[in-house]
Amino acid sequence: MPEGPEIRRAADKIQRAIAGEIASDVFFAFDRLKPYEDKLVGRTVTAVKPYGKALVTSFDNGLAVYSHNQLYGIWVTCKPNAVPPTRRQLRFAVQTSRRWALLYSASDIEVLSTDAVPNHPYIAKLGPDTLDAALTPADIEARTLSAPFRRRQFATMLLDQGFLGGIGNYLRTEILYVARIHPAQRPVDCTLEQIAAFAEAALALPQQSYRHSGITNDLELAAQLKASGYRRREYRHWAFGRVGQPCHRCGTPIAKLMIGGRRCYICPQCQPLG
Repeated sequence: MPEGPEIRRAADKIQRAIAGEIASDVFFAFDRLKPYEDKLVGRTVTAVKPYGKALVTSFDNGLAVYSHNQLYGIWVTCKPNAVPPTRRQLRFAVQTSRRWALLYSASDIEVLSTDAVPNHPYIAKLGPDTLDAALTPADIEARTLSAPFRRRQFATMLLDQGFLGGIGNYLRTEILYVARIHPAQRPVDCTLEQIAAFAEAALALPQQSYRHSGITNDLELAAQLKASGYRRREYRHWAFGRVGQPCHRCGTPIAKLMIGGRRCYICPQCQPLG
């Protein structure tokens, strides 16, 4: 599933492609949304904004399209009549004279008024966005140690969008690895130094991933590995997806855990339980 950095990059791309442009055609795959096609044709796209793992495309008539990519959704932008070949199903499209924005495979799509966007059930429950430049490590420390979260396992808490918006499976692994915290630990089990390291990583890694196309590993190390012929999946992350490969810090083989049906990767040496 795309996480916050991927959705933010998609929003940037779509914003550049269609914001400020008049929709010459709009397509919805779902019958319940078909009546909105005519209401959006001829209207100007005013903004494309990410909300955690969701995205909202707003128009100048007070309507907005909420979409969540879920596991398989993907956005594509292209020149008119230059749609790249794909076997995916088109679910939502905005066509302008300059560029087209196409959403494939996603099924969580709604049309609502722009005034209702903050009250959408997903958006209303979102925690602070780790890509928000105004958010500080001190904010995250305080939230982590607050009553609603301090006795929850990091493994489940980090996938709760009400804790921090936009964090998913790979960012969960990478944040806990950098902070040297085992996924089964709780904030109350950690030292203040670990909580501080967690807060720093919870901001730094999503922001680095956003700026550097998904790379969460040390950037210098990633560049060295790439130059040495390693594939992207081998140099992209500190731990995620690297089961059996040596930890970049201590050389211990990375282990894979299944927690709540979701995979998580740790270094047993750097992230001991207890």
